[in-house]
Amino acid sequence: MTRDELQRLINLIVQELSAVQAARPAQCSCHAVNAECCPSRLQGVIDAGATRVGVLATGGAPDGVAGMIDHTLLKPDATRAEIEKLCREAAQFTFATVCVNPAWVSTAARLLAGTRVGVCSVVGFPLGATTTDVKAYETRRAIYDGAREIDMVINVGALKSGDLRVVERDIEAVASTCRECGALSKVIIEAALLTDDEKITACTLAKAAGADYVKTSTGFGPGGATVADVALMRRVVGAEMGVKAAGGVRDLEGLKAMVAAGATRVGASAGVKILQQARGESTSAASSAGY
Repeated sequence: MTRDELQRLINLIVQELSAVQAARPAQCSCHAVNAECCPSRLQGVIDAGATRVGVLATGGAPDGVAGMIDHTLLKPDATRAEIEKLCREAAQFTFATVCVNPAWVSTAARLLAGTRVGVCSVVGFPLGATTTDVKAYETRRAIYDGAREIDMVINVGALKSGDLRVVERDIEAVASTCRECGALSKVIIEAALLTDDEKITACTLAKAAGADYVKTSTGFGPGGATVADVALMRRVVGAEMGVKAAGGVRDLEGLKAMVAAGATRVGASAGVKILQQARGESTSAASSAGY
């Protein structure tokens, strides 16, 4: 890594840290995004491009809700029958994608052919501790099998060690492969393992590497999406990138809270329940996907 490259990354991160610190209110009792407690933070989210806040916060259209959800099943013991059910539900409710482990991508792509539902898969999942070349290969293979969106896990240990160029190159390898193949890239920062400053750094590196989204969590870490994390991530990436909230979003109110904080996509195993709630229907039991 050259001195100029290091300085570029440091400058980007320092700028974002300074901007976020300046945007934080002196007192905040809600520790999240609440119009009564901290209207300046909510306005910042709106200014940053969270154009769906008003729509979903007041109920929204069910189609809009479905189009924001990655219907997810990532548990290691998922069976073929469960994957088939996931795909049937996704086609019925027109979710944005199904999100499945790489071994199920070709199956999901075949089952969803001719529908509006895409296939999303995961790379370096769930630890992020595989090497960059392996992540790049995983990405290319998943796209070959039919994935159109890739959720990759960053090298958390490298980030916490201060190896910023390693993290950026790791993300860039996946993001550039996605661009070459016409797929979307999402960067999972596993926020529950990071300090706020590290979250800002991770989002800045994802933006610098040309990723399409930043994402809160794998759903397999010590915690899932929080409103505060989504708001912070939105503030850092601005309007240019998507923000995906994942892990622990189990009902419509939870989805609304994430969207109000700036999320433009939500990963959930309870997608059917959420959409039924949006439509005012009685809810059925949601699949348990460890997500």
